[in-house]
Amino acid sequence: MEELIKKAGILLDALPYIQNFFGKTIVVKYGGNAMINDQLKNSVMQDITMLKYIGLKPIVVHGGGPEISNALNVYGIKSEFKNGLRVTDGQTMSVAQMVLVGKVNKEIVSLLNCKGAKAIGVSGIDGQLIECNKLYAEIDGKKEDIGFVGDIVKVNTKLLEMLAADEFIPVVSPVGVDKNGQSYNINADTVAGSIAAAMNAEKLILLTDVEGVKDADGNVIYEITNNEIQELINKGVISGGMIPKVLGCLEAMNSGVNSVHIIDGRVPHCLLLEIFTKTGIGTMIRS
Repeated sequence: MEELIKKAGILLDALPYIQNFFGKTIVVKYGGNAMINDQLKNSVMQDITMLKYIGLKPIVVHGGGPEISNALNVYGIKSEFKNGLRVTDGQTMSVAQMVLVGKVNKEIVSLLNCKGAKAIGVSGIDGQLIECNKLYAEIDGKKEDIGFVGDIVKVNTKLLEMLAADEFIPVVSPVGVDKNGQSYNINADTVAGSIAAAMNAEKLILLTDVEGVKDADGNVIYEITNNEIQELINKGVISGGMIPKVLGCLEAMNSGVNSVHIIDGRVPHCLLLEIFTKTGIGTMIRS
């Protein structure tokens, strides 16, 4: 009986958070080891399904970098990165779209559905969900052509609003399209930030393979401001793949998202711990 009472207490502890976030949109960027480890996969899918069933509106944006790299290796195509972004020529774009839209997206949808959710997979091409232009990387003060990498111009939210307001969980592939119908690979963290901003989301949560944003000594920063992030980027403390993550977070914050979190996706049930506990885990970015 004592164990049962403890379980009831845990549920009651979550009640204020459930009341506060009921009906609110939560954008989850799903990536890293949580996409590879089977136990973590199940943990994340259970968390997302639970969010939907208790009245939140989760939207999932997924990455797929390792899967793209593996497929490129099979086809004998070399991978190159600049400022954390994959250089994407025509061949690479074809493989990336095939992997992201045709493989990774459908696997996530299937996993969610197996947990009792009703997930629907879409890409940024569907309904012109993500409109973009060509992105040029800025390296040492100069613009460099990195191929078919997209710079988001607009997120058309109607499709996501329809799905999220109903019983469905949208699962979005980070592929966009320009006005001429050309497809572009887009960094998934950037897509998640743009969708969170366009949807006026309550929270944007990025699952990573690190404990959070770290300072120059390698210590996790549990709360950080916009200005402090820019300072760490300028000093080179934040670098590589973490740059598009934090920039996507800043865009979301500046566009009205209430809170943005970079958390460790290697922790089982990390989403529930972040949303329904007082302390949470990882780094919270505040204005």
